[in-house]
This record gives sequence, C-alpha cells and structure tokens, in this order.
Amino acid sequence: MSETQNKHDAEKSIAVDAEHDRVRLDKSVKDLFDVPWSIARTWIESGKISVDTTVVTALDALVTQGATLYFSPNAKRPYSQGQFNPKCIVYTDSHLIVAYKPADILTVPYEEGDKNTFDMQLRGYLTKNRPKNAKRKGAMAPLMVVHRLDKLTSGLLVFPRTLEAKEGLSVQFREHSVVRHYLALVHGLAKSKTIKTHIMQDRGDGIRGSCETSPHAKVRRSQQGQLAITHVAVVELLKNASLVKCVLETGRTNQIRIHMAEQGHPLIGERTYMRNYKGKEIDSLRLMLHAAELGFTHPITGKTLHFTAPPPPHFEQMYQQLKITPVTSPR
Repeated sequence: MSETQNKHDAEKSIAVDAEHDRVRLDKSVKDLFDVPWSIARTWIESGKISVDTTVVTALDALVTQGATLYFSPNAKRPYSQGQFNPKCIVYTDSHLIVAYKPADILTVPYEEGDKNTFDMQLRGYLTKNRPKNAKRKGAMAPLMVVHRLDKLTSGLLVFPRTLEAKEGLSVQFREHSVVRHYLALVHGLAKSKTIKTHIMQDRGDGIRGSCETSPHAKVRRSQQGQLAITHVAVVELLKNASLVKCVLETGRTNQIRIHMAEQGHPLIGERTYMRNYKGKEIDSLRLMLHAAELGFTHPITGKTLHFTAPPPPHFEQMYQQLKITPVTSPR
C-alpha cells in the first residue's frame, strides 16, 4: 500500500491552530490534514470528519482554535437530504409521535408545490415501516399537525396519529398549557423580561411585526393583530451577544424573532428582522433558534410528558465562539 493510500485510510486527529481560527471547515481539513480540496470536501460530505465529538457535514462551517478535527475513514455516510433519519424520532406510541426537526426544512408545505417537508418525510418513513399486520397497507400512515416550527428553526415537534389525540392536543395548544422552551443566541446584551405585543401580518412597513412598534401612529393606536407573549430569561452574557431562553405563552408566526428584534436584540443569523438594528452584525449562515423543550399531557393516557433536545452542532459552535470564559454548554 502506498504512502498516499495510508494517509487517506488511517484514523487521525489534529487540533485547530490560531491560523485556522474561524476558518471554513473544508479549508481547515485541506490544510491541516494536507490533502487536496476534492478529498477534504468528500471526507466532510460523507460524514468522516468530526469537530470535537460532533460529525459536521457543512463545508462552510467555521472551526475555532483549540477544537479537534477527527478523520474516521470507516464512518457511515450520514442521511442525505430528503431521506428521513429515524434517530429524529424521540417518542412514539399508537396515538402520537414526538420528533426532532433539523434546521433548514419546512415542517409542512407552505406554498403549493413545496415538497420533501418534514411531515412528508416522517409520514413516508412510518408508511414504509408500518407493522406487517397493519390495516390499509396501501394507504399512507396517518399523521396530523397541531403546531409547527419555522424552516430555519430546529427542535421538538409533536404529531398526533389519531383524531382523538389531535383534538386533545389542540385543546392544550389553545389553552396555552403546552410547555415550549426555546434557546436563542441574540445580538447584544439582553435583559430578562416578559414581552407582550399584538403581532400583525404587516405592521405598516411591509413586514410582520407588532402594532405597538409600527411606524404608523394609527396602527399603534388601534392595537390590531394577535396577542403574543414571550417570557425571556437571560442564560448567559457572551461577547456582544446573549444566550437566552424564551418561553412561549402564545405561538405566533416568527414570534421570538419579531419580539427579540423589536427589543434591539435580533437573533444571530436573522435576515428578515434586521432592518432597524444599528449594532455590529455577528456573521452566521444559520439562524440561532432551537426548540429545546416540549411538554404536554398525553391526550389519551393523561400522563405528563416532557422532552428535551440539545442544540444542533451549528448552534453549539456559535455559542463556543462567543463565550467569554469556559463554561458548560447551553442547557
């Protein structure tokens, strides 16, 4: 076996040096492992590169000084786009499913023609893997929707599998008894507070927002829109940023993104609600918002269920970059 083959077949690890701090993963792998661009990118996209303990497949992910890159030649290829990863299922029974939605995928179709949404992937997986004795084998497995996450948001969702479960969960969402806790990385040094506004489709300047912050006085006085309440707790102050926990009392479209932006602390990775932000923008290719906790009463058994999910690698990586002193990971 040649020296080149050995270099590409053996497990190895290397620490990220100062020269590659906040440098793209593909360039860092190319330089630090001394391989061609094509090999570096193939390794990353096929799931053979880990940053510390996390497999990272995004070529443009930024690495930080002190992190360790691991090359594992025998690592299995990760699930490709459009293929449902069964590890996303957190809990399942005959009445409902709790699942982890990755970022960058729609929960359900938003416009006519939207395909490969998370609910479609999950329904397809359930249909393919239904029990052998299941009835109506030719039909798609039943799966209903009672809430959703934005395309750019990762985290926990519950899907009813029966009409009885859907009715019971829908009541809990209407009564705001469902526990929904989010983690977000925001610009600036935020403060803990409760935000209560009325969110409307167009606050008067072309974007969704609170009528209380509308540039048009008539809109402000009329208090149009739907009541939106977000409880914000600062978890940690970072370098010109904050890690916050947002507890939703209501669940309006883009509620956390709108409320934090209107408080002068738009989410890192935000694009839509940045127009009035005067501070220095922190670069991020992804929105830093994660649905970390979900709790509710089982609509059939009455049992209290509570689930947690850690932030995805891109969130953890940004958090590590912004830390002032070494502390535990976000929780």
